[in-house]
Amino acid sequence: MHINGSARGKMMKEKSTIAIIGLGYVGLPLAVAFAEKYKVIGFDINERRVAELKSGKDHTLEVSDNQLAEVLQENPAKGLVVTTSAEDMKAATVFIVTVPTPTNKYNQPVLTPLIKASETIGKLLKEGDVVIYESTVYPGVTEEICVPILEAESKMVFNTDFFAGYSPERINPGDKKHTVTQILKVTSGSTPEIAAEIDALYASVITAGTHLAPSIKVAEAAKVIENSQRDINIAFVNELSKIFRLLDIDTQAVLEAAATKWNFIKFTPGLVGGHCIGVDPYYLAQKAQEEGYNPEIILAGRRMNDGMGNYVAQEIIKLMIQKECKVKNGHVLLMGITFKENCPDIRNSKVIDVIEELRKYNLNIDVYDPWANVTEVYNEFGLHLLTDESQLKQNYEAVVLAVGHNEFSTFPLENHLASPSVVFDVKGFLPKDKVDGCL
Repeated sequence: MHINGSARGKMMKEKSTIAIIGLGYVGLPLAVAFAEKYKVIGFDINERRVAELKSGKDHTLEVSDNQLAEVLQENPAKGLVVTTSAEDMKAATVFIVTVPTPTNKYNQPVLTPLIKASETIGKLLKEGDVVIYESTVYPGVTEEICVPILEAESKMVFNTDFFAGYSPERINPGDKKHTVTQILKVTSGSTPEIAAEIDALYASVITAGTHLAPSIKVAEAAKVIENSQRDINIAFVNELSKIFRLLDIDTQAVLEAAATKWNFIKFTPGLVGGHCIGVDPYYLAQKAQEEGYNPEIILAGRRMNDGMGNYVAQEIIKLMIQKECKVKNGHVLLMGITFKENCPDIRNSKVIDVIEELRKYNLNIDVYDPWANVTEVYNEFGLHLLTDESQLKQNYEAVVLAVGHNEFSTFPLENHLASPSVVFDVKGFLPKDKVDGCL
């Protein structure tokens, strides 16, 4: 006998065992939040990651050791179990997918992790189960790509035997104020009854509240435009910074002056990387192009922001030549490799673009970042990361502040500069009297 949406919904909130598929920057904080009230099974294919979590450590620093220890305690009614075995998720009635959705070298969406996760879940689905996707996608992916996989693997009928929803992740890595429970959550479901119950499930742990979207596609679209909007705004100020450098005007001073108007939205120039802003616009662009529309503004913003690494490197070289610094076989210190300040996340960091362009001038590059993981940086970029000031040289021809980690505010620049030398501040972070150039 099939369980209808209303009957399933009444059971969801009270009796749910929740499986979280993907225990990275998004999945782990969500799993911990739910584990304070529900039984949660956290699944990841990365054996090293699962072993790390079982030991009570999170190298992403999104969850503290104390938070992890509390939910890992054995409790029949609630708590978190982490595993690499899909079979351990059999008891789940709600599956939440938080796997990464990156782009390839051609900036095309890569849905492989999402497809593999759907195949895994499909083999485990039982009558009445609900599958909720949080991974960033373009509108239509949940119902047009993921659901057919669930149906094929489970041999069950969508919206009769099982149900689906979409609730876009809103994790801000490194932000200890806007944590997962403190950010309002958009929710949606495949039937009105299931949508309401999915909303209630999230509302039970998200203290900031929820917003129930009228459809799954609306929720999917909301996610991609959030970051596309930021991307376009940052592209605008990046272009402004190029113009104002030509005019010998301080961009930061211009933005501060303009921000005195009540409806001015202040963005700052910089390198746009990470798993969201530098990726999501391509998902929306891909779908638009499939429908025969060329998204001019979205792609123009992407071109501007993707080219900023090369631009920064060229400006550094110009300054070095102007000050008669040694360029060929000279030494440059890059401060920061993570995609943003005060977090260890290196995904899609655009600092590497600066490094690769500088290397074309036969410069020797040292990369210093006390937040990043040495092994991850080597595996991702082939770089030998320096994590302590004692490892640095005392005679760099150029020092580039690429990421505004708090630790860098007291960095003794004067101890590491050759004569002559250049200091370039990508973030507008350092005192202006110590800087030769900035965006």
